[in-house]
Amino acid sequence: MTAELVRGQNHTLPQTRLEIRVSAGTPVVAGATLGDERGTVRGIEWIAHPGSPQLPGLEVSQQAAADHRLAVDLEALPAGAHRVTVLLALPVGAGGPVRFGAVPAPFVAVTGLDGTEIATFTLTDLDAESAVSALELYRRQDAWKVRAVGQGYAGGLAEMLADQGVTDPAALAGSIQEAVTRGLARSVAPPPPRTPEADRVRHATGSADHRPTAPPPAPEPPEPLADPATTGPAHNQPHTAQPHTAPGPAAGGPSAAGPSAGGPINYAHPRRQHAAPPSPPPAAPPAQPGQPAQPVAGDATGWSMDERLYNQIWGMFEDLARAVAAYRSAVDFAESRMDQELDRALSDPRNRIGGAGDRAREAARAKRDELASRAREALDRDLAQLAAEAAVVEPALPAAYAGWGNPVWHAHRIPMEIPMALRIGDLHLPERTDLRIPLLVRLPLERGMWVDSGRTASEAAALMDTDRLRRLAMETAVAHAARLLAVYPPGEFAVHVIDPAGSAAGPLAPLVESGVLAGPPAAGPGGVASVLAHLTRRVDLVQMAVRARAADSLPPDLDTGEQLLVVNDFPHGFDDRAVTQLRYLADEGPAVGVHLLMVADREEASAYGPVLDPLWRSLLRITPVADSHLADPWVGHAWTYEPLTIPPGSRVLEQVLSAVAAARRAAGR
Repeated sequence: MTAELVRGQNHTLPQTRLEIRVSAGTPVVAGATLGDERGTVRGIEWIAHPGSPQLPGLEVSQQAAADHRLAVDLEALPAGAHRVTVLLALPVGAGGPVRFGAVPAPFVAVTGLDGTEIATFTLTDLDAESAVSALELYRRQDAWKVRAVGQGYAGGLAEMLADQGVTDPAALAGSIQEAVTRGLARSVAPPPPRTPEADRVRHATGSADHRPTAPPPAPEPPEPLADPATTGPAHNQPHTAQPHTAPGPAAGGPSAAGPSAGGPINYAHPRRQHAAPPSPPPAAPPAQPGQPAQPVAGDATGWSMDERLYNQIWGMFEDLARAVAAYRSAVDFAESRMDQELDRALSDPRNRIGGAGDRAREAARAKRDELASRAREALDRDLAQLAAEAAVVEPALPAAYAGWGNPVWHAHRIPMEIPMALRIGDLHLPERTDLRIPLLVRLPLERGMWVDSGRTASEAAALMDTDRLRRLAMETAVAHAARLLAVYPPGEFAVHVIDPAGSAAGPLAPLVESGVLAGPPAAGPGGVASVLAHLTRRVDLVQMAVRARAADSLPPDLDTGEQLLVVNDFPHGFDDRAVTQLRYLADEGPAVGVHLLMVADREEASAYGPVLDPLWRSLLRITPVADSHLADPWVGHAWTYEPLTIPPGSRVLEQVLSAVAAARRAAGR
């Protein structure tokens, strides 16, 4: 199964002879550098570029092109090479685009020699950058992995090479661009198409929807929506191409770059540019003259209704983020302008006596109020349109995207394949708290989750009784586990629970009584050790099978389905060995289908010191009560996360778990 990576995510490589395919939609320069254990390039002999395209174990293209194939043999690399970094740059002086924000998002795929995709990465959210480190292959404990990087450089190829530790990067960048220029001069322009069919398809694709169609990659890691409390300097370190990942309901998102001089940009996903266009979305009812178009559920582009709704939710999030950012910017400008006018007026001593000063103040405040009023009118208009769209979209959502109160859950049937994403809550901003945008995470899960049970997590938590908050946190975890079980095919998702002190017997009752758990909740140090050893063994065996390309050799008793470990009341019942195993599962588990859902108070775990900081940062923090802890690096918003709640008196959770158990029995699982 292909791993669709997001910025910062890694994936194990099952083989060492690979192809790296680049599709950019416009001619780009493709190269690669070799790095030692510290990532340092030892010299120009460790750089493959159009002027010197071959190195031991590495070969790149000799000229700029829209599509590239780079050949890599990791076992044939020079001694001491522990890292291969793939670099992309726009040609200089070729008359083409000068920044990646004006071209379709480049797409990079790591494949086997037979063309089978191992991992893919779409480099979204680039703007003024003209060079980018796309991804890197690196050695870790005698195994090779690929990591999605997406680090952009506005200073171009020279700045990127300098960041790689290259001596005299400007000279080398100049020689590379000169080689590219010679290659372009030798190239022959392709003949014009015989029919305008390609143009018709391209224009139709580019104008089918005003929103980008490439799904976000969700901000996770650095998380597009990141928790400042769990994000260390490594996650927030600024660079030339700041990850303007629109934090939306899914990790990452395409940049809203304007059209280049060459014409309108085609935002179609690079992997689909040669495929048949998707069926058109539902047509909106005709709008009355002077009125906005009526919203329609599923009016975004996509290959299925689920994908259209997924992209539509992303677009709603992006629209809300931009509308509020514009409003706040306008209000700030109005305040700043008023202050400047007051300073100018009062700097004249003649205005400090009599009524001149008062009139100046009144005039400045009147202008401020007028500007703020206009901004609010524009915001209210946009929010009203989004609210109308949300009112249409919410009832049309499939179960995986829907809240517990949606009637679709009462008619839910266990699917035969997993959906694109799962809803884990809602997001809203203080400008209109009733306008909620679903927070979706891609499936399979790319990282674990942490339900914060601490009273210092938020203002609402601080006002709540400790025992009540912990119970609510565990109920939240149980609800998420139930949703995951309900959207996976029968037998392809298993849930394990660690409850060392048995304090969560009440919240766990729906899972236990329905019989959907892989085993009874583990209690005591012995139970903790047993479950962790079982899951660690599974991760080790699957990793070895992947590396050796011997999936058929896995033990027959090994469950190859996705696994979720729910941990309550951490670190109670955990010794040093158990903590080490838990960190190992958090780091290595997601790549082979083992995921972590922790219910814990970080302050209670502080006795272990900073050793657990990487664990907390690797998890997506959610709260059992509403809290504005999700930071948005794209526009600077602090989004309020609202957990999904089961309607009072509803038996929907028990009904869903009963359906899961029945589907498993019918499938003989």
